[in-house]
Amino acid sequence: MNRFVRISKISLVLVYLVILAGSLVRMTGSGMGCPDWPKCFGLYIPPTSEDQVKWTPNSNYSKGIILRKNNELIVAKKDFISRDKFDSSNWYPYTKHDYSDFNANKTWIEFLNRLIGAIAGLFTLGMLFFSFKLWKKNKNYTLISLLIVLGMGFQAWLGKLVVDSNLAPYKITVHMLMALVIVCLIIYLIFKSNYSNKILLDNQLKFLISLSLILTLIQVITGTQVRELIDVQYAITQNKELWLNNPDFNFYFHRTFSLTVFGLNIYLLYLTIRKKYSLKPISWISSIIFLEILLGIIMYYGDFPIFSQPAHLFLATILFGLQFYWFLFFKYKN
Repeated sequence: MNRFVRISKISLVLVYLVILAGSLVRMTGSGMGCPDWPKCFGLYIPPTSEDQVKWTPNSNYSKGIILRKNNELIVAKKDFISRDKFDSSNWYPYTKHDYSDFNANKTWIEFLNRLIGAIAGLFTLGMLFFSFKLWKKNKNYTLISLLIVLGMGFQAWLGKLVVDSNLAPYKITVHMLMALVIVCLIIYLIFKSNYSNKILLDNQLKFLISLSLILTLIQVITGTQVRELIDVQYAITQNKELWLNNPDFNFYFHRTFSLTVFGLNIYLLYLTIRKKYSLKPISWISSIIFLEILLGIIMYYGDFPIFSQPAHLFLATILFGLQFYWFLFFKYKN
């Protein structure tokens, strides 16, 4: 059991690191740093300079290698050595999308995001392996671990769809929501392994914590929509002062709704004190909500300081995980 709990906690940390890395990818506009998936320009180790993605004479090319030529991507049909002149018969156009820019920094940011995701996937496989030893004790450990592994595989497939679609907004949102599902499943297993005997009976707290989870999920979804607005504005102009010049409904809803989330959790803090429950979970939750609101204000009035957007998203996912963890401690009375 100890090994299973330990590797589950490591998996949870790694999944959160994947979320953080993904938010850094979005902040830096590196989502298409690798135009293909799972390789990067057809390579296992990404290129470090533009020369590596340009056609050159008398060079060895392997099947599947992707280069840039005339602002388009081309793919090697087979292994060959290039001649003095470019031979188009050795290549075919990459047609999954028409994005062909190259930036070494963005390429490596995207690659590291994928690498952390792969490592997280391996650790969830480790969870599944150790869960088999708990099969006789509780089959749910194995079944949920299997679900987590399948979820990680689904996330990888979604990552491929996101790249192939040139960062279609709704696919990015689904990608984010699936990450939260995986976080909840891992937290559930950690809870069942350590704290399932500490469940409290309280209808009011259970309902209100459930409501706070839903409200946070709405905030995450609308926040993703606001982020997509910022992405559009970034494509038009890199002047940060103009990004929220004409905000849409999602922005105003997201900003105002944060006060509802904060108010509900302040009330939960009051109830926790009155009923003499442990203050630790709600104290963390309230602190993170306060930081989230503060970061939102800083982004709006400070023209999006560096790392403010990834921090805002990362804290939101930690908040959701903490709320779900606290939710597990309560059960409805019969």
